[in-house]
Amino acid sequence: MLKWAQGAVAAVTGSAEPIYGAEAFMSVDKTVAGRNPYGKLEKADLAWEQPPQAHVETQTFYFTDPKSNYYGFCQLIHSNPVNLAFTSQFTFLLKKRDNPDFKLWTSTRLSGATVVEDEDKTNFSADNFSITLNETADEYEFKSTVNPESEVNLVFKRVGEGFKIGADGTSRYGEDLAQPWGTMRHVFWPRLDISGTIKTADDMITLDHSQGLYVMALQGMKPHHAAASWNFCNFQGPTVSVVVMEFTTPVSYGSSRSAIGAIHHNGELIATCTGTTTEHVDPTADEVGWPAPKAIKFALEGPKPGVPNAQINDPENIVKAKVSGELNYLVDRVDVLAEIPAFVKRVVNNVSGANPYIYQYMNDMDVEVEVDGETIKEKGVGYVEVTFISET
Repeated sequence: MLKWAQGAVAAVTGSAEPIYGAEAFMSVDKTVAGRNPYGKLEKADLAWEQPPQAHVETQTFYFTDPKSNYYGFCQLIHSNPVNLAFTSQFTFLLKKRDNPDFKLWTSTRLSGATVVEDEDKTNFSADNFSITLNETADEYEFKSTVNPESEVNLVFKRVGEGFKIGADGTSRYGEDLAQPWGTMRHVFWPRLDISGTIKTADDMITLDHSQGLYVMALQGMKPHHAAASWNFCNFQGPTVSVVVMEFTTPVSYGSSRSAIGAIHHNGELIATCTGTTTEHVDPTADEVGWPAPKAIKFALEGPKPGVPNAQINDPENIVKAKVSGELNYLVDRVDVLAEIPAFVKRVVNNVSGANPYIYQYMNDMDVEVEVDGETIKEKGVGYVEVTFISET
């Protein structure tokens, strides 16, 4: 999911926005109403956009290794949060499922960072750091030696198709949506085959055909103005992968929802979805005041990618999935404002209404997929993020 916080802390010191209303937000869901939401992912969709306005752009590679029990993500954050200068950050998380006390987190500022100015603009480099997309646009090579605690040399191979929703995967903000002042964009590879090494200060870890998810995201405005809350699911099972990406806008944009996802099975993308739903089970306010759920349920429904628009509602063309599980293992609760001075934090809370926390979970979860008259049930691993930013 877009880690809007890292690399964008300065942006949250802005003031609250006026009330523009729901008509000033066009969710990508609405752009495909009555049509198959599937958008074929082209190489151009993997290019860095670097828009002129304040923004945060990320590439996140999630990995889950059932053999070694390691999981985590490698992430590049390339941002211009207050429209003054670009900053680039490499963030890395490594956890181990059979050792909950183990956690490796690094966040390293990159120097000499640049989007490689080739025709495609799909590659990124910095001092001792590179992310390179191959010519066929189905494999990334991720190399980093910028931090001796988290040296990465991994290849992320796409399995089956990637996707975007609609023409460009983008939701838009503004009083003139033909010329928006802000955007939110996501494109996905829902299943990865991952191989390579991770070198820590104490160990050399080899990933051999591990599973994972790739997300490229662009938040083309101040992050706390774009969303008040998020739900994200990255489920990886033996044959099934499910991704869900949902957010709700602040009150200034009518507390509107954008809810998208996809279902992948046996090496193939079998459905893309809009209108996904998330149920927080037994949400209970914790010591920071947000209602963290004890369990979670995701539901998706959508047509197969190749189905013509006129046939998207035929039952034989619909695929459904449910992902559910207890959230009994909290990887981390990230206080986004923790690193800024306390008086600034109070200003942010009081003026903009932002009090952002990211709840990161990794738990055993169940999936049930209905396709072609068959029901597929599996157990797998779900990485879930529940993010609270401001009241909706």
